[in-house]
Amino acid sequence: MREPDPAAPLWRAAQVFRLLSCIYALYFQIAINHELDHPVIGWLLFAVLIVWSVACGVGYLQGFGRRTAWVLAEIVVVVALVLSTMFVASDQWALDNQSWPTTLWATNATISAAILLGPIPGMLTGVVVMITSTVVKGFFNYDLGRNATIVIELAVGLAIGMAAQTARRAHAELERATRLAASLEERDRLSRQVHDGAIQVLALVSRRGREIGGATAELAELAGEQERALRRLVSASDIEPPTGAMVDVGALLLRRASDRVSVSVPADSVLLDAGVADELHAAAANALDNVASHAGSGARAYVLLEDLGDSVTVSIRDDGVGIAEGRLEEAVAEGRVGVAKSIVGRMNWLGGSAKLTTGPGCGTEWELTVPRR
Repeated sequence: MREPDPAAPLWRAAQVFRLLSCIYALYFQIAINHELDHPVIGWLLFAVLIVWSVACGVGYLQGFGRRTAWVLAEIVVVVALVLSTMFVASDQWALDNQSWPTTLWATNATISAAILLGPIPGMLTGVVVMITSTVVKGFFNYDLGRNATIVIELAVGLAIGMAAQTARRAHAELERATRLAASLEERDRLSRQVHDGAIQVLALVSRRGREIGGATAELAELAGEQERALRRLVSASDIEPPTGAMVDVGALLLRRASDRVSVSVPADSVLLDAGVADELHAAAANALDNVASHAGSGARAYVLLEDLGDSVTVSIRDDGVGIAEGRLEEAVAEGRVGVAKSIVGRMNWLGGSAKLTTGPGCGTEWELTVPRR
């Protein structure tokens, strides 16, 4: 099934212009045919013009003609018919009149190229049409005050090409918005089903296991972990935001919540540019990974997100073993620059700051701050 063409209204309008240009070409043919050196051949060529115009009209309206090969064929036909002026008419006639079979009809090739291929090919087609007309006349009229046809051809190619591009771009954005809405609706539906089924069952198993105690306490703990994991999964969004969009940093940080990681965020969304939000989240995630790897098996981490108006701060604190004095410098000297690059480097790149407070047996605390631009 053929996908709908966002430029279809432009194609329809172009065929209306084609019809009007054919009517004008017929009037011109009737008016000047007796002046041609070969009037009979002139009418035969005009018949070719009409047949080709009908074929183009049907092809573009039905859609099967909206291909590069078809447009190139139209350009070739237009150039051939314009060049035929040198055969059916005298040099003096070509010099005193517009090229046969009228520049207006020849503009159809410019319009078709612009709709299908964009403004640059459309303008180049207009240039080709004008070069062909110049060859017929035998000289180039650089007086734009008396011969503004080249300006008109370029303007038509540019304007219609940009209109077609805009239509296709708007259609693509609309389709993306539709897919996004459908994805969010499906997520909501699945969230309701999971909440009404699996999450409630896991919560019941966790609660009853703790009440019973003994060997079932371990089963209760596992059920609780899975319940919280499911809640994070159905509340998170895996839809990639568009470039330049605003993202809620709190929603990103809540994905890191677990039995050992407590995340506190404001009630209102904390919005940052998607790129800044991703980098801030990545730095915080690296700090949490360090807690899991180096703070000790029983260490817990606490994440706090604060919206300070002109800046946003994420604090990551743990109750682990802390970092001995000089240990970070030793790590850098040994070539391990995870903290320097993944946390401090990210914050510096964002124009923010990363402050570390730690000591042996005192845990660690990172304060990551980024300004709002």
